[in-house]
Amino acid sequence: MACAAVPSEDGSEYVLDGVKLWTTNGVIAELVVVMAVVPSRGLDEKGRKTGGITAFVVEADSAGITVEHRNKFMGLRGIENGVTRFHQVRVPAANRLGREGQGLKIALTTLNTGRLSIPAMAAGAAKWSLKIAREWSNARTQWGHPVGQHEAVGKKLAFLAATTFALEAVFELSAALADAGMKDVRIEAALAKLWSSEMSYKCADELVQIRGGRGYETAESLAARGERAVPAEQLLRDLRINRIFEGSTEIMHLLIAREAVDAHLAAAGDLASTTATLQQKGKAAMAASGFYARWLPQLMVGKGLDPRSYNEFGSLAKHLRYVERESRKLARQTFYGMGRWQGKLEYKQAFLGRIVDIGAELFAIAACCSRAEMLRLNDPAEGRSALKLADAFAAQSRLRVEALFNELWHNTDDSDKSLSEELQAGDFVWLEQGIIDVSEGTGPWIADATPGPSEHENLHRKYR
Repeated sequence: MACAAVPSEDGSEYVLDGVKLWTTNGVIAELVVVMAVVPSRGLDEKGRKTGGITAFVVEADSAGITVEHRNKFMGLRGIENGVTRFHQVRVPAANRLGREGQGLKIALTTLNTGRLSIPAMAAGAAKWSLKIAREWSNARTQWGHPVGQHEAVGKKLAFLAATTFALEAVFELSAALADAGMKDVRIEAALAKLWSSEMSYKCADELVQIRGGRGYETAESLAARGERAVPAEQLLRDLRINRIFEGSTEIMHLLIAREAVDAHLAAAGDLASTTATLQQKGKAAMAASGFYARWLPQLMVGKGLDPRSYNEFGSLAKHLRYVERESRKLARQTFYGMGRWQGKLEYKQAFLGRIVDIGAELFAIAACCSRAEMLRLNDPAEGRSALKLADAFAAQSRLRVEALFNELWHNTDDSDKSLSEELQAGDFVWLEQGIIDVSEGTGPWIADATPGPSEHENLHRKYR
């Protein structure tokens, strides 16, 4: 947080100073909400802490606001985005949103909405990808048959159809939970955002592959040649950002994993501490044993082992039993990870990422089964198709789940970590020889960093 807001002596206004990067629509907005840090001044007249991250409503034409740069991106070229500088911008105290220090809370309340908008866009993008892929696969002929009749393309079409149904199911379920007034849908929204952003990008990638050269060619170029202007490559570029903003995939993994790990960290107490004494660890072990003595048996048996459970879902019942069984297995695997790494578990990001990805796939299977059953009850004809799509998705997803479970304990994480450390230490700089550095300018990698030639940069100068 590099923007500061200093209150005036009489408390009637604040003076904002700082620079904001990636201010979406900030370069054209008439009104902006600015988060800035107010310095602490002890307690206010009601005994509450002052200072902290605070939100302000600011008129964009206020003196001292300058748009220094309009950013350009790989995709999303229809939005305005830039670098905005605030220099001695005076903002009335009446323009403060909430109390001082409530800015972060205000910002976080918008996260669920933002994170649910991405699954909505993802579902729409997948629907469009499916439509274009189906039409093209029927129209394009290769070796005497429409390309969709060739198994290599047919597999992609099956993936697109099943995943499109799942993307819509995940969004509809998550949105319904939010609309129902659930107090906390953070995890559902985060899972939906994480899974949808990854899967919709795969759908767009498969569309480009099915379209071949025409998928890589721009819509403008296709139209100029007299062909249908299909912006497949634009979709791929536009969807790529969803894996980064509103919380990157890596951050989503850690955020969701933390919810799973926190229960174990709380139960373990000093067992998870790297500084606790043997005596403290002994006491913690006694307390933890009581918790796990009650908790672990619950993870061994459940409805998933009963062949009669979920039978109201007909042919999809087997998938819901699978979700129930694998959810318990997932909890056990998380416990095993806690036992193996204890307090260091939170640093095993690859392991935790797989744990979360398994949970996301199980969430998607459950959403599919739920939506298919709802459609069957509302429209039997459409419901039959929905049941087939849900069954296909569950079968595909289960293969991904099994692979992820296997990778929990059979992987290259340790050797990859060692290789990464050696790479960052410069041991493999020789591998980069023979290239021409096409990046322009001599500025630092990060604007506020102190530039200085590294061994890597000196080597580049030598070879240039």
